[in-house]
Formats: sequence, structure tokens, C-alpha cells
Amino acid sequence: MDNKNIGQHISKQFNEEMEDIRNKVLAMGGLVEQQIEQAVSAFMTCDLELAEKVIQQDDLVDSLQVDIDQECSEILAKRQPAAFDLRMLLASVKIITDLERVGDEATRIAKMTMRLEKTEYYHEQYHEIRHLLDMVKKMLHGSLDALARMDTDNIADITSNDKIVDQEYASIIRQLITQMMENPRNITRTLDVLWSARALERIGDHSCNICEHVIYMIKGRDVRHSSQDELEQIISDK
Repeated sequence: MDNKNIGQHISKQFNEEMEDIRNKVLAMGGLVEQQIEQAVSAFMTCDLELAEKVIQQDDLVDSLQVDIDQECSEILAKRQPAAFDLRMLLASVKIITDLERVGDEATRIAKMTMRLEKTEYYHEQYHEIRHLLDMVKKMLHGSLDALARMDTDNIADITSNDKIVDQEYASIIRQLITQMMENPRNITRTLDVLWSARALERIGDHSCNICEHVIYMIKGRDVRHSSQDELEQIISDK
């Protein structure tokens, strides 16, 4: 983290506390990134062991959220931070909320794999969602990288991809509707793909939210309801 952004606090312990918060948020981000990849892999290959691993990891994600939230609350009460430090703590609380929800979406996909195993339904390779997975993984990784580097330079590129994700999701829905109309026997499979695609689309939304929180942290500007053009203008402002 760029120490000039945080400032040099009189208390070395304060510096260490703030750095600990940041490291834990990034660790939580890395964990949910892993969850997404494993959940979709389990779903596409009917890997029950991997699906169970994703479900178990959700407890760790939840625990990290509670731990970070409590630590932020304690620093706010004890240190009464201002300026960048205050924004960092407030943004961190919002970021971990989005990360926890990303973990929930990954867990939802994993649980679907477990449910389907109890049926006699044959699990095919769900190629429709592979491209969508690649896009939202890139968005989430980019948002966490912006947080790690405390840099907004690439955020506009990340958030602009949300429209592409939405278009891909809409395209998948159209494909699924066509498949169900042509062959009603495909309804189970197509609904599975639909719900998984929906979970991935939501992960893209949460990635954009994280980008907005990073902008608030660094720029001190709330861009949650800004258009893409407005967001890009705010990022370019010095």
C-alpha cells in the first residue's frame, strides 16, 4: 500500500492496524476468486468433492467478513480516523459485504451441483457459461487489483465490461429459451445453466460495486449512481 496515501501516523500500531485490514480484505478477495473458479468447474464436470469444498469455504468467507467488520469498528471507535483513513475503513466494510455475496453466489452454484447428483440427470459440459465465467473473473480480479495498488486507472475499463456481461447473459437466456422450445427434455439442463449464468452476472455487478468503493476510498467521491461517462470523468479528475 502506498504509505503516502495513508499518511504517517504518530502511532506505529495504527499503521499496522490499517495495513492488517487491507491485507485481510485482499485475502478474502483471493478466497472468493478461488470459490468462483472451483464452483463453476464442479458444476460443469459434476465434481461433487470440489463442490463440497466450495460450500465448506463459505464458512471461512463469512468468518473473515465478521472479523474484518469488527476490526474496522474497533479502529473507528478507538482511533477516530479522518480523511483517507476514515474512507478506507468505511469502504472496506462495504467491499467485504460485496465479497461475501460473491462467495454466496459461488456457493449457490456448488449446491446446485450437489442437488443434481441426487437425480438421474446426466451432467453435460455447460459450455454456455464458460465465457461468462472468464469475463466476470477478470472483472473481479481487476477490482481487487485496483484495491491492492490503490489505483483507479483501470477501473473504467472494468466497469465498462459490465454491459458486455449483461449482453452475454441476455444472449444465454435467448439461447436457453430456444433450446427449451425445440426440445422440452432440455428444460432441466437449461434451467441449471440459467441460474448459474444469473449467479455469474451478479458477480459482475458486485465487482463493479467494489470498483466504486475503491474510487470513494481514493478520490473521496461517491459514484454509486453515476453513469459510465460520469465515472470516467471523476477518475480523470486530479
